[in-house]
Amino acid sequence: MRIHPGIQVAGGLLVVTALVGMLAGCRFDQESAPVQPGARNGQRTTVASVAGHVAGARMAATTGDQKALQYHVNAMSKDMLHDARIPDPTRPVPREAARTRIAQVNGVRSVAWIDHDNLLVLVGGPQFRNLAMVDSVCATLAPLGETLGVVVNVQDVTATTSAGADAVSRDCQLPEGQRAFLQRSRQIEALDPATRSTFEAQQSPEG
Repeated sequence: MRIHPGIQVAGGLLVVTALVGMLAGCRFDQESAPVQPGARNGQRTTVASVAGHVAGARMAATTGDQKALQYHVNAMSKDMLHDARIPDPTRPVPREAARTRIAQVNGVRSVAWIDHDNLLVLVGGPQFRNLAMVDSVCATLAPLGETLGVVVNVQDVTATTSAGADAVSRDCQLPEGQRAFLQRSRQIEALDPATRSTFEAQQSPEG
C-alpha cells in the first residue's frame, strides 16, 4: 500500500513545530568561548542556524520534499547533540582499528584501551608527552568514527621524574579538563600515592 506524501509531510510539520517550540525558550550565545587547537568547534545552535533550518524544513514540508525535510530536522538534532556534548552513538570508534592506526604515529610505543572512554598512549620521550600528541592521536581517530567522548591519555615510558610520569589527558573534541555528557573524569596516574612519595624522596637532593 502506498502512503500518500501528504501524510508524511504532515508528520514532518509536526516535527518542525515541536522543534520550534522546544527551541523558543532557549538562549543562544552569539559568540562561543575560544577553544584550544585540536578541540571541537564552538556552539553550533545559534539564532541564525535555527532560523535557517526551520525555514528550510517548512519549505520542504510545504513542497513535499521529504529528503530536504529530513536533512533539516537531522541537522538541528545533530547541532543540539553537539552543544550538549552528547557523542553520536551511531558512529563508535572501532577499538582494534584505532590501536593499529595510532601505533603508527611517530613517538608512540604502545596503545591500550583502559575502558570504554579512556585510551592510554605510551610514548618514548618527554618531547612526545604533550597536547600536540593528543591532537595527532585524535586526528588519526577522526576518520574511524565519533571522537567526542574519547579521552586520550599520554604517558612517557622513559620518564625519570614523578611529574614526567603523569599523563597528559584530553577529550578529543573538548578543551582540557572537560568531559562529554555523563562522562566521569578519570585520573590516569603512572604511580600510586605511596610509590610516588618514595620516588619523590629518592629524587630529592636530601634523599
